[in-house]
Amino acid sequence: MDTRFVRMTPMHCLLVVLLSVMFAAPAGARQKPKARKVQPVVAVTLSENDSKRFNYFFLEAVRQQHLGNYAGAFDLLHHCLEINPSSPETYYSLSAYYSELHNDSLMLATMKKAAELSPTNFTYLERLGQAYIRTQDYARATEVYEQLAASNPRRSDVLTLLIQLYQHDHDYNKLIQTLERLEMLEGSSEDITLSKMQVYALQGNKKKEYNELRSLARQHPNDYNYRVMMGNWLLQNGKEKDALAEYNAVLKKEPDNIMAQMSLLDYYKSQKQDSLAKSQMENLLMAKNTEPESKLLLMRQFITDNEENGGDSVEVLSLFDRILQQPQANSSMAELRAAYMSLKKMPESTINAALEKVLDIEPDNAGARLQLLQTAWKNQDYDRIISLSKPGVEYHPDNIWFYYFLGMAYSQKDEADEALNTFRKGVGQVNAESNKDIVSDFYSIMGDLLHEKGMLNDAYAAYDSCLQWKPDNIGCLNNYAYFLSVEGRDLSKAEQMSYRTVKAEPNNSTFLDTYAWILFRQERFEEARIYIDQALANDSTVSDVILEHAGDIYIMNGVQEKALEYWRQAQEKGDGKNAVLEEKIKLKKYIEDPNAK
Repeated sequence: MDTRFVRMTPMHCLLVVLLSVMFAAPAGARQKPKARKVQPVVAVTLSENDSKRFNYFFLEAVRQQHLGNYAGAFDLLHHCLEINPSSPETYYSLSAYYSELHNDSLMLATMKKAAELSPTNFTYLERLGQAYIRTQDYARATEVYEQLAASNPRRSDVLTLLIQLYQHDHDYNKLIQTLERLEMLEGSSEDITLSKMQVYALQGNKKKEYNELRSLARQHPNDYNYRVMMGNWLLQNGKEKDALAEYNAVLKKEPDNIMAQMSLLDYYKSQKQDSLAKSQMENLLMAKNTEPESKLLLMRQFITDNEENGGDSVEVLSLFDRILQQPQANSSMAELRAAYMSLKKMPESTINAALEKVLDIEPDNAGARLQLLQTAWKNQDYDRIISLSKPGVEYHPDNIWFYYFLGMAYSQKDEADEALNTFRKGVGQVNAESNKDIVSDFYSIMGDLLHEKGMLNDAYAAYDSCLQWKPDNIGCLNNYAYFLSVEGRDLSKAEQMSYRTVKAEPNNSTFLDTYAWILFRQERFEEARIYIDQALANDSTVSDVILEHAGDIYIMNGVQEKALEYWRQAQEKGDGKNAVLEEKIKLKKYIEDPNAK
């Protein structure tokens, strides 16, 4: 971090003021008036009758405008000009219509006439200045605002806008003059002084730039930060000894002045005094009154310097430990330590301990908690996942990831009721911005759990919701299709879903088996044999379920010996409790499972 430079308050970009006037018609009005040529101004004296007529039609124009009849109001305003062509209020009102019509030339012409006819009306004059800015005629805008400033010398907002205009034109002399006028009006301030310094810097006038800063420091003798700023300016401009003198003078008066200590660090760096710079950085990192954000920047710089000099992680971690022994305003430093450990590829247990420290400081830190959950999931530590996820749900009830990990952990522990309850709460937090993949998985897992509990209709409803969020959720498509086939229900729908899984993963033996079984249930035995053969070929450790299906399919294709071979293999791999399978082998024929419908 380089704090050598004098802090400047940047000048705002040129303000583009939108013209806002009394008769501004809303966009999308049904009737848009047509632009008319502006006639030359002719000064007239109205008779009493014409004066009454003018007032009547002008008020009627106002009424029509409020009724939304903009074309009618526009025509009435032109009629008012026919009665009194030197009416400033009419020109002022018309300028709003021309602005709405995006006719800048007529908008300017009518606004200019309004200001000329009523030169003491500062509202008209200000709107004219805004119109010039809108059309990027900054020179004329400057003239108008100077006129306004002369007539309203206490309006600081006008001077502020003039400052922006002169900055845009790079008229530094006028810019300085206007800043001084503002200073006379509002009194000396840091912002004005620093703005003047910036202008002098642009002019290359170092002497005046420094004198402004010195004057500011003298006006505030008890604010030592201004002296630090003087030191920064001196350091920036090659006067290192003078800069050091300023820093030391401040630290003699205020030893804990962080701004001076930061600048002293920059001084040591500029002089290549590396050991002093390192010591000063450590002092700042250990100082209680160093802002947390500044400490983070300093620590990042310390790590960068350490890496450039060989990367001694012991030194870095030691400094981290000393810092974290102090009370922390937030967990940012602990997070940086965990990130550093990950960067240095330290053991997982060490990184986890660092993340635990983050949670000790800030229990609602979702990032650290999720990192720990990912590690626990990788290690299949389901109790740990539950203990981490429960507080996550409490701290972040709208974060569906915590419900996901918690529900999955319950599911893996065969705690189906707890899992279902968690997933139901999770889907209650779903909205249009939620991650579609994770929401789809929520419903898919809920479907599996509901099916295990025998709640078939609820399970299929959950699967349908899953596919609404992600139509290509392959796992859901397979399970949904297989369960339908077992029931002999909606076999056409089941086949379509299963075929999509086979197309997506043509070598997946589970998906191939599901598709073969659905074809079998549709009595398409020859096609079923093709896919069951592929399932067997793509599975090195074939399950007893696939082997039994293979026997069923082969027996219906008239290949009895092969069918019996597959059934016997299924019997060997099974748990010995498949009475239907034993009956098939005994009778040498297919028998439908009575549990299937």
